[in-house]
Amino acid sequence: MISLPDWMLRCASAAWLVGWALVPGALRGDAPNIVVIIADDLGYGEIGITSGMSIPTPAIDALAASGVTCRSGYVTSSYCSPSRAGILTGRYQSRFGYDINPTGPRNLHPKAGVPVSEVMFVQRLADAGYATGLFGKWHLGTADVFHPIRRGFDSFYGFLHEGHYYVPGPPYANVLTMVRDRSLPEGQRRRAGNLIRGNYAPINEPAYDDDNPLLQSRGGELFQVQESRYLTDAITDEAVAFLSVPREKPVCVVVAYNAVHSPMQAKLDRVSEYSSIKDPQRRIFAGMLASLDRGVGRLCAAIDAMKSTEPTLVVFLSDNGGPTRELTSSNLPLRGEKGSLYEGGVRIPMIWSMPGRLPEGFVDDRVTLSLDIAATALDLAGVAPPSDADGKSVMGWMPDPDAPSPHSTVYWRMPGGKAALRQGDWKLVRPRNRQSFELYHLVKDIGETNDLATEMVIRRDDMTERYQQLDAAMSRPIQLD
Repeated sequence: MISLPDWMLRCASAAWLVGWALVPGALRGDAPNIVVIIADDLGYGEIGITSGMSIPTPAIDALAASGVTCRSGYVTSSYCSPSRAGILTGRYQSRFGYDINPTGPRNLHPKAGVPVSEVMFVQRLADAGYATGLFGKWHLGTADVFHPIRRGFDSFYGFLHEGHYYVPGPPYANVLTMVRDRSLPEGQRRRAGNLIRGNYAPINEPAYDDDNPLLQSRGGELFQVQESRYLTDAITDEAVAFLSVPREKPVCVVVAYNAVHSPMQAKLDRVSEYSSIKDPQRRIFAGMLASLDRGVGRLCAAIDAMKSTEPTLVVFLSDNGGPTRELTSSNLPLRGEKGSLYEGGVRIPMIWSMPGRLPEGFVDDRVTLSLDIAATALDLAGVAPPSDADGKSVMGWMPDPDAPSPHSTVYWRMPGGKAALRQGDWKLVRPRNRQSFELYHLVKDIGETNDLATEMVIRRDDMTERYQQLDAAMSRPIQLD
């Protein structure tokens, strides 16, 4: 297990924990609570409001009924870590070179984290007077300077790497587990008790828990947690407990579930609810999604119980598209999956709810970015946004169904030469380095099946030039050498 630095193990004042200059802000008297719920690797086609798939998501659907479902909601990377960097900074992560997605031992690299020069929106809210908490996955750096309690979060419960087992083990008690095992013949699965091994994806199941303990921080003291609860439930429990504390100040909470990210582990009672699903891999996924959905329902109930004078902004989104082979997570009707810059990698489930301030039960086809969360939170709090922000507050346009999206152009850059640009209804995609740009009309071809690059040469070249202009303004990617 990881050895925690001394500074993490001693009580410290908030002033001591902040080691860089902050942008001051004046908290507005009617500043609302803000709750951001991040699902991990949840495909576009998995929630009822967008697809009506076979796995019910009643709590997520109820949240959608109370707000706006963004059918053109995008993240800025199809990998977890850079996507989360964009969400929390409100800026394209490529502006500060954070295109990387550290996994395994690379999480411990001293440069594997969002540069401290980037001030996260939660830090700005904390500085303005918000009580702040992060519950769940971080994946934005393990070095001391990158830790969430140094980036604006007063309270933290969760882990620092890309994934975590949902129960301690092995053996894994009271869950059905399925792990990747390349030693088996391709496509073969073997079951022993409640453990299934299968060769169904390109890699073996990573050792997610190595050097990656569960941690908890309260009042500046950080300690390791020996957790017996199913992790999705534990994350929900801790977030609900935070929301249930009476306070004079508003709260900003980020609930970053690791569900439905691998490893595939579902509670046995949840799995039994889906006995009609014959494929055990899909049945485990259904159980994981059911626990996530019930967590969302409990969070919404806790928000309702707060009885705040101002409505609470709740945003639900996935950090990227689903990895279909790994999880069975569907991105239909989109092409591609996690790791891809086709729509299935970056267009994600996204819901914004703020009754009385945002439309209720509205399905919106306008482009909305994950970067807009930071801008909207600061706007609602009355805190001045940074001048270099890429996100835009949705309060200026989402309530008016006739207003245009402020994002007429959307940019993506990922390792391996992957590149994409959305401009209006058109999408330019380079699947990987040394490949040609492809061109799609998303309104007519949401599945990106008809490449028009050789037919629409002028448009392709104009968009390529625009991409190059934007790319020139970005920073060189951080290298973990």
